[in-house]
Amino acid sequence: MKDPLTPSKPESSRPRRVLRRIDRHGREIDWQRNLYAIWLAQFLAILGFSLRAPFLPFFLEDLGADTPSSVALWSGMINAAGAGVMVIAAPMWGAVADRRGRRPMLVRAMFFATFTVGLMGFATAPWQLLGLRLVEGATTGTVVAATALVASTTPRDKLGYSLGLIQMSIFSGSAIGPLIGGVLGDAIGYRPTFFAAGGMLFAGCLIVFFVVRENFTPVERKDAPSGLRAFRAAGSWMFVGVMGSMVLILFASRFASSAVQPIVPIFIGQLHDSVLGLSASATSGLALGMLGLTSAISSIYFGRLGDRRGHQSILLICAFASALIYLPMGLATSSWQLVILQGLFGIAAGGLVPAANAIIADKTSPDQRGTVFGFTASAASLGGFFGPLAGAGIAAWIGFSAAFVITGIFLLIVSLIIWRSFRNQPVAASAA
Repeated sequence: MKDPLTPSKPESSRPRRVLRRIDRHGREIDWQRNLYAIWLAQFLAILGFSLRAPFLPFFLEDLGADTPSSVALWSGMINAAGAGVMVIAAPMWGAVADRRGRRPMLVRAMFFATFTVGLMGFATAPWQLLGLRLVEGATTGTVVAATALVASTTPRDKLGYSLGLIQMSIFSGSAIGPLIGGVLGDAIGYRPTFFAAGGMLFAGCLIVFFVVRENFTPVERKDAPSGLRAFRAAGSWMFVGVMGSMVLILFASRFASSAVQPIVPIFIGQLHDSVLGLSASATSGLALGMLGLTSAISSIYFGRLGDRRGHQSILLICAFASALIYLPMGLATSSWQLVILQGLFGIAAGGLVPAANAIIADKTSPDQRGTVFGFTASAASLGGFFGPLAGAGIAAWIGFSAAFVITGIFLLIVSLIIWRSFRNQPVAASAA
């Protein structure tokens, strides 16, 4: 089957052109300059969001959560709250982006995040952190804003590379952020670390505001459906055929990568061994960090490869590889085996999101990409919400090995669904 995203002619046979446009202020737009600026801004944003991860439970103890059960309860609610609210908010902000522009939405997301994250440093009770996390989920969403902006300003034959680069910034920030956050929490204290995180987000906001340009022309009001009608129309065709399978793989990828977070430290502790003499805590950090590191590297590689070979084939290979690598994690008998398998899983998982996003962008009319990427962000947020709950629940109910095996089987089923959807050919590419 021919991949519709495979270039009809080799790239070497086409003259290279730099896409330059003029924005409404008469300033020249360079898509490469935009891309690298958004990459840096998004890296700083994810870094800022991730700084709090390693010390949040200890900060909750300082705020009055004085028992392990209450710390676990508040931590779970705070971590899940943002993802839960974002499920509803992301498509709405995406629809606004289609009518007002994607660059303003990215500036808005980073601006609000500056305050929600920074204000956490002033919290005096756990419920205040929960409230700020809810506001954060409702008003931020830098990932969907950055993805929609890059997809709208990048040449079609560079989508895989560009979206892979953005995904690399996300994986890199998620992997490095907790490490830096743990060091800063010990060195300067928890509250100043929240302020530092807010400063990183504000720096990202300034980069987008002063460097990034967008040539956005809103659809004429007489030609455009009402906001609610456009929202419903996009949602109705997002969940069928190939587009539906792309939403499913984004959910499954986030579900699988987040499901291991609450169980890997405990599972490694039960193995009663170490890697390079590291403690169980440090070994757990190594395993989770390996996942983020390999994902960051593979996302840019597979994104560029997809531009040349076709994104459908890359997606299928990475989907089946993710499932087959995930299954033996439950059979690990030593920590080093789990660390290696996490790294291999990261290589496969890193190729999933850029390929899926490139296919989605190719099948979506430019004036609806904000709304569509809002829906995909909701799917990923749902995966991030249910993944830790399912992983911890299965581990507590059946066992840690079962949690890995069941998640691997789920990934295998999703891979088969995607393969079947590609065989049956895609449905209409546009929601218009």
